[in-house]
Amino acid sequence: MIKMQRVAYALLLFFFFTPFAGAQQAVSNAAIASAHPLATLAGREILDQGGNAFDAAIAVAGVLAVVEPYNSGLGGGGFFLLHRARDGRQVMLDAREKAPLAARTNMYLDHKGEPIPQASLVGPLAAAIPGLPAGLAHLAKRYGRFPLWQSLSAAIRLAEDGFPIDARYHAMAESHLALLQSHPEAAEQFLIERMVPKVGVLLKQPQLAATLRMLAQQGSKGFYRGPVAHAMVAAVRKQGGIWTQADLAHYQVKERAPIVFDYRGLRIVSAAPPSAGGLTLAESLNILARYDLAQLSQTQQMHLVAETLRRAYHDRARYMGDPDFVRIPSARLLSHEYAEQRAASIDLHNATPSANLRTAPSVKQGDHTTHFSIVDRAGNRVAATLSINTLFGSGFVAGKTGVLLNNEMDDFAASEQAQNVYGLAGSRANRIAPGKRPLSSMSPTFVEDKRGVLMLGTPGGSRIISMVLLAILGLEASPVPDVAALVSAPRFHHQYLPDRIEVEPGVFNAEVLDELTLKGHVVHLTQGKWGNMQAVWIDRASGRAFAASDPRVAGGALAW
Repeated sequence: MIKMQRVAYALLLFFFFTPFAGAQQAVSNAAIASAHPLATLAGREILDQGGNAFDAAIAVAGVLAVVEPYNSGLGGGGFFLLHRARDGRQVMLDAREKAPLAARTNMYLDHKGEPIPQASLVGPLAAAIPGLPAGLAHLAKRYGRFPLWQSLSAAIRLAEDGFPIDARYHAMAESHLALLQSHPEAAEQFLIERMVPKVGVLLKQPQLAATLRMLAQQGSKGFYRGPVAHAMVAAVRKQGGIWTQADLAHYQVKERAPIVFDYRGLRIVSAAPPSAGGLTLAESLNILARYDLAQLSQTQQMHLVAETLRRAYHDRARYMGDPDFVRIPSARLLSHEYAEQRAASIDLHNATPSANLRTAPSVKQGDHTTHFSIVDRAGNRVAATLSINTLFGSGFVAGKTGVLLNNEMDDFAASEQAQNVYGLAGSRANRIAPGKRPLSSMSPTFVEDKRGVLMLGTPGGSRIISMVLLAILGLEASPVPDVAALVSAPRFHHQYLPDRIEVEPGVFNAEVLDELTLKGHVVHLTQGKWGNMQAVWIDRASGRAFAASDPRVAGGALAW
């Protein structure tokens, strides 16, 4: 087993520095797809000034922290998948949040070992140590052309001068009004007279602007040390949290080799642990590579994909966590031999009940995240997925810093026996430990073949991986890639537990759903559609880049 792990690691390092053949091609135009037009425009502004894709990523992430606080922010974290054109270097920046040093395995359980309601979701005790500010500073120092203050200038301006409330902000704040009203600083920052601002009203965040300015001027130490850090720790501890100055001072971004594998002529580069994305995608596609999907009916395709996801998510739950704390059998999960073993149990005519697989837990993350994809004219690429977990995170703004804290501690498994707040059991590999990073489904991904390069990702909690998988399958099956079609295609999902196929309403033929039921699947129509995929396609023949935002949610896609 140890030898296999060393071989896998060597292969990862090879791919870490080895681009796809012909990958270093100039792009005739730049493109950005993000979840908000103001963020996309901020990225364009930086590129037009002579910055590169990495500078633009800082600008986009900074603006999203201001205008989309329900999904991401300085109080959260994420993963940045990078491709540097001049040498083909591909790397994942791990800016995932970390458990405080005082965290305990049973900190969210009562004396009976049962989860304490809302303890890991609301208030400062639910907050892990943020990673996004360190990620932005690292990106500027190691990969950008511009100083951090220049890339963050648009975010500072929008926080200080305000931005007009749009319909989406209004809806998100309205849905979590009670949470925002329950914390005075949050109510002051995100509401006006304790009510949701009307569409079109300017929302100003002067305290957040001041913190952004400290970060912009001083880099990481402007956030993790000094006045901002002291103010955050004091506010957290006053309200029952367990942060210390050491938690912030010791936070570090990690550069990790991404997961790299091939599927039917596609080279796929995706997120490494503590994201489950790359390994789960690799196992799924290794299984599917054994079948000719084009020769199957839609029902047969959906059945096969669901059965594949059932097995891959089963392994996600069994094995995956923070690689600095647990030994993940990556070589095994990446191998075609293991995929063959997993595929052998698939019945093409009948669903396999999840109970028939060896019992294992499943973990779900919050659905509310954000993603953006960027390519510049030199061919530098960024796919980044950021989060504070659930809508508006913990609902707690840390003192007068303007920093809304995440509730990513809920992404850990509370225990191996007790169900978590989503009604799902926990996993030993993802148990809480001091300084540990919780398992994530965030999956920024590059997909490359002789036709071009697709950069994509999406929010969606535990459904992120299946959405990226369906987009990859769509790309492989498309004679002429259409990035708009890929981000708008109908979606379905299986995650081992609960044992059901989740289906977007109104997009699949009733006859197909009936046929799936006859195969033994429980078909669950969700209340609404999901995801907010942001993708960029670079056509290799013409050198042109195309951007597309998911039509399910208003976003900002721009190619120029």
